[in-house]
Amino acid sequence: MSGNEPRQTATRIDRRGLMLVLSSPSGAGKTSISRRLVKDDDNLTMSVSMTTRAPRPGETDGLDYRFVSRESFEAHLRDGDMLEHAKVFENYYGTPRQPIEAAFAAGRDVLLDVDWQGTKQLAQSSGADLASVFILPPSHDELERRLYLRAQDSAAEVAKRMAEAMAEISHWHEYDYVVVNQDFDRAVSEVKAILAAERLRRRRLVGLPAFVDRLREAR
Repeated sequence: MSGNEPRQTATRIDRRGLMLVLSSPSGAGKTSISRRLVKDDDNLTMSVSMTTRAPRPGETDGLDYRFVSRESFEAHLRDGDMLEHAKVFENYYGTPRQPIEAAFAAGRDVLLDVDWQGTKQLAQSSGADLASVFILPPSHDELERRLYLRAQDSAAEVAKRMAEAMAEISHWHEYDYVVVNQDFDRAVSEVKAILAAERLRRRRLVGLPAFVDRLREAR
């Protein structure tokens, strides 16, 4: 190079973050895929749900859940600060709005592990910021095998879990994308490809109009 060529600078277009939701029946591999995604992507953070239940041994407040009182949770509900919530066995669980909005403002993406009901609420409350993925097992028999290996429960308990899984799977068509987890690495790669494409959606590139204006003015 002669040294007279124009210097190439990195192009950065400001982007609003997004929510990537993963749902699946128990045993389909959602948790393992989520952990790999967060480990491999510095710009992706795992959402920490809020709950009114007591911490279990080994759980850390702010890492596993945000443990709050029932009164505090209900105050968040009244203030409209919960993007989605559910009541399970007398305890509340939900996704608070403020941490998600803070991540979005910083251009960061948030990974959420919620079921179909939570995903439906998120679509209603903030659909433009949402990309949803349903993880399917490769077969009925493989899912049953994974549940036996993971839970080491009785046949009756596994049968109960399988029935719950089939009910969850019935909602697959409500999601933007579906990934079959037959090969773990391939499933991770497919979810990464979904995330990469969603990051490039025009509506998320809030800095794109200004960038295009600069292109047009540089004559």
